[in-house]
Amino acid sequence: DNLDVRFVGVEVASDEGDDQEDEDEDEDEEEPETASAEPGSAELSSGIYGADEVNDAVFEELVLPAGLPEEVQRVWSRFLSSAESQEAAGEAIYGALFDAAPSLQGLFKTPRAVMAMRFTNGLNHIISSLHDPKELKLIVETLGFQHLDLEVTVPRVAVFRDAIVELVSVEMGDLFSVQVLRGFRTFLNYVGGSYIYIRTKFAERVKVLASSWALATNKAVDVPEGRSEEAAGAEAPDGERASGDAVVQMEPDKKNDATKAKSRGKSWGIKLGSARSSKNSTRGAEGSRGHDGGDATDFRNTCIPKTFDDMFLFNAAVMGMNGRTWMNEILASFDAIVTNVANSYRLSEECDVLSLRIAKYKGSVNLSEFKSVMLASLRSLCKDWDSAHEVAWSWLWSNVERLIKSSLGKPKAQEAALARFLKGLDESAHVVIRRELYAKFFAQAPKGQDFFKQSTTRLHFIADKLVAMTLDMYKNPKKMVEEISAIGLRHVGYGIPTELFGPFVTACVQVVRSLTDDDAAEEAFRWSLGLISRICVRVVAEGSTIVMRAINANSAKLLKRAVSCAPRGKRALWMLNVQVGTKSISPFIWAIETGGFDAAKAIIVDLLTIRSDRDCYYYGMDILFERHPDVIKQLCVNAPSLLPTLLDGLVWRSRTTEHGQRRVNYFVKHLIVDADGQFSKAIEWTTDNQDAKLVCHPVVVLVTDMVWNKVAFRSFLIGKAWFLFTLLVFTLSQCVLNNTERDDEGALSQNVLIISVLCRVFIYLFSGGQQVKLHVLETFKAIRAKDFIWYNCVPMPTYLSLWQHAASLALIVVLILMLGFEPLLNCLGSHPGRIISEHCERGDRLLFPYSLMSSAAVLLYFMLLTDLSVFSTKVSAYVLVCARVLSELALSLSGLFFFIVAFACAISALEQGDPNFDGIGQSMLQLCKMCLGMFSGESFVELETFPALMFFVVIFMIVTVVFILNLLIAQLTCAYQATYLDMVGYARLNRGKIITDTMPSVSAERWESFVENLRLDDPMEFGEGDLGLPGGVQVLEPACVNITTVDVIRRFGGSTSPAAEWPQEDVRGRDDEDKFERLEKTIGKAMKRMSKASRAHGSGAGSSMGGSTGSSGGSGSVCASGGGSD
Repeated sequence: DNLDVRFVGVEVASDEGDDQEDEDEDEDEEEPETASAEPGSAELSSGIYGADEVNDAVFEELVLPAGLPEEVQRVWSRFLSSAESQEAAGEAIYGALFDAAPSLQGLFKTPRAVMAMRFTNGLNHIISSLHDPKELKLIVETLGFQHLDLEVTVPRVAVFRDAIVELVSVEMGDLFSVQVLRGFRTFLNYVGGSYIYIRTKFAERVKVLASSWALATNKAVDVPEGRSEEAAGAEAPDGERASGDAVVQMEPDKKNDATKAKSRGKSWGIKLGSARSSKNSTRGAEGSRGHDGGDATDFRNTCIPKTFDDMFLFNAAVMGMNGRTWMNEILASFDAIVTNVANSYRLSEECDVLSLRIAKYKGSVNLSEFKSVMLASLRSLCKDWDSAHEVAWSWLWSNVERLIKSSLGKPKAQEAALARFLKGLDESAHVVIRRELYAKFFAQAPKGQDFFKQSTTRLHFIADKLVAMTLDMYKNPKKMVEEISAIGLRHVGYGIPTELFGPFVTACVQVVRSLTDDDAAEEAFRWSLGLISRICVRVVAEGSTIVMRAINANSAKLLKRAVSCAPRGKRALWMLNVQVGTKSISPFIWAIETGGFDAAKAIIVDLLTIRSDRDCYYYGMDILFERHPDVIKQLCVNAPSLLPTLLDGLVWRSRTTEHGQRRVNYFVKHLIVDADGQFSKAIEWTTDNQDAKLVCHPVVVLVTDMVWNKVAFRSFLIGKAWFLFTLLVFTLSQCVLNNTERDDEGALSQNVLIISVLCRVFIYLFSGGQQVKLHVLETFKAIRAKDFIWYNCVPMPTYLSLWQHAASLALIVVLILMLGFEPLLNCLGSHPGRIISEHCERGDRLLFPYSLMSSAAVLLYFMLLTDLSVFSTKVSAYVLVCARVLSELALSLSGLFFFIVAFACAISALEQGDPNFDGIGQSMLQLCKMCLGMFSGESFVELETFPALMFFVVIFMIVTVVFILNLLIAQLTCAYQATYLDMVGYARLNRGKIITDTMPSVSAERWESFVENLRLDDPMEFGEGDLGLPGGVQVLEPACVNITTVDVIRRFGGSTSPAAEWPQEDVRGRDDEDKFERLEKTIGKAMKRMSKASRAHGSGAGSSMGGSTGSSGGSGSVCASGGGSD
């Protein structure tokens, strides 16, 4: 006999030839299940399901009377809009259920906030599908499979139904008519009865599949009855995650255990295709040890397979099916198929994608061969295999095979039809698609206009990309699934409601239908776009966690509430990783990129808050930097205001002191060492940020000082030793030897000249040559990278924007000029009796220009020597302050020069006989002497004989000496005060830059020794005998420096299980937002009392003139009682 079973909306029949199944089935399984009603059988459904009774004997399509679904949907929409948010509506439903049946509270192990959101989303999906019986049945069926582990009974369904109906009726009042009441009761009875029916029929079978698959794949067995729904259902099935939860994990190697058999496949004889991914090379190497590079048909390997993948490949080789490469595609998706056995949407999606991937293989595909190998492998791995296992797995494969066969063979024809259609589209057709797509979509779903905020050109680009994706889905389904998952995760961040995907797909299909008469092309486009939509909806549903919703609202309060229900062992992961399939998104980074700085700050504070129970400490520093090694860079670029919050969280200060000292733990491991053990780029990122206040943060100061004093200082000094040596040689040649004793003719001795020649040759070749090499290399790098800046339409390499490089280039130019004017070179051989001489006719003419170049070179050398000020922060700060006030000095000197020129010209035009002011040049010289106090007193006396000249000089002295020079003093004072606040920060910025430039020259041995001596992996003490967390260094600071009166560590008693939530903290009064909220509620209550009192007074006054006094008195008593109650 055939065994008809009902599975996720598809009627299937077992294989007729499998006699063992028929013989071993239980009596319950032998009875054929009731056939599903045909769509549209309103009379049958209306007779089966009603508003009074819960029918758990059948599971058919629910067809409500015409107009009733729309009424129910309208009332439900009004109910949701009456609440502050959907979460608030869910909280109300949650509270109503608990109040109605306190005994049922034990059924809810998921946190209240998560469960409330699930209630809202689940009811939304059900009510929105009331007009489509087929879709409604599929949704209810999926939800029913998710409730297999709960004991749903008719009395409990009645309690839930009455609680929800009563809540909605109270809130909606007159809108909740008798017809709507019957509609609500009918569909709630339908949902509850369906849960009971599905649990009765399929619960045991699904449990058998789950337990045997866990054993076959070496996974932890998840027993539904005893599982603890840890915070937001991180272990819940995909269907439950569709209500607002997502898998959060950090091990990408564990994403898909069904794709780990490539290395083993070579030993078992199946030739794996490129679609197979290998993530278990260690296991594969173990299986083929001793047969490196062995042939695929070598069966001398005696290692027994321990997992389903390995056993499947082994049995396929033994059964002579090593040429069926299409089996690799099914094997890659088999884990997702089995684990989503209770999720009809996901199972259908997996089978559709699988049919696309199998269509790429040539030759015949016999799916029953996979079943034979599958059952043989499972029998070998499951030691307790019996008839129940045989029935369950045959049942699973029969349904999967039916789903695959329904699409198998179609993709090739559909791809050809769609490619032909898209190739025939001209530009005018693309314009029609871009324009009409959004017009039709907005007409069908006006709410969608609120989510499309991009420009028209961007929307046109999205439309073109979408059309191309429908064809790419046929060409490369595996790659497209990954890309669509990534797109879906971005839609999670945008907060896109899943109900908008349906109208969008409908609009796209309508536009395509208007452009072609080819039914095959239209069907191909519709099927591909529908699959893309289903993947996106699933990803958005799975990724829409309560944390992401809080981030979309940019609310720190909502975020705290969201993570408060997380298990303590996964609390950090909730804020750092949302995993959907093989793709993930970071809520923290998304908050930063979208400008949700309030939520991002709350995440940082929560992650870097130390919490502890009796067993261990919980601190999110390691997981934050492991998930985002470049978090410092991300904050520097996108949210610099959050950097101090992050750095503050890396410091712990003890509340108690010992001998006037306080323990301070700096958790700086990830700011010093990166994941590869090399020097972290954190200092480089903070230095490039150019924030003088940030680099003065204690954490940054500690890190830079440690690295500078123990590692970088010596390497920097060694690098500067060569420069110091060349400076000494240059000074000896140009400043010392040049002033030694000379003979009667004024010439230096031959020995001195020889030493001078050697020194100058050294300077020209080694010092100048090294600088030339450096600038040539930097210039070529700039040219290759096109890294230029423009000065007055002149391109300059960007590296010359640093004054050190510009001064070095100027030094090269001066040295080249010195070489051209070199007297020793020009006088070579001019004296027969002397080998070397600097005095000759040509040399004497060039001696003075040479001396000028020499003086300039000396100044440039000493200017470059100021880099050594980095040895001391105070000296470096002083040098930087001097450099920053030079601009004020330049302005004053410019003004002084202007007045000197002006008065010199005026005096030259004056008829006077003083020889000191004869002409403009002479007048300028004398006026300069007056400004500098070099004008003699006798000269001032002589000016008395020229009254007009004396008048001009007095005016000049008042303008320059009294006004300009005193103004300069005021400018320098203000500039110094403004710069003084940040001068230490600028000095530390300079030191940080030098550290990052010096660290590449530090040897690996020295760096490893430094890191080892820090002992960053050793726990630090929080107190005497209290061994704390690793990852930092501990220092002692004076107790009066940073007074700490509250213990920074949040310590909790009670359960120490990592799966338990942290107890709620008493934070009343700490949050200003809570204070304002309480104030608003108080004012609202007062306004309501005043309004009631006013209405009472008005009604009394309107009754009669004689009762006016009594009404007034009544009103006064109302106000008085209200004030008393307040």
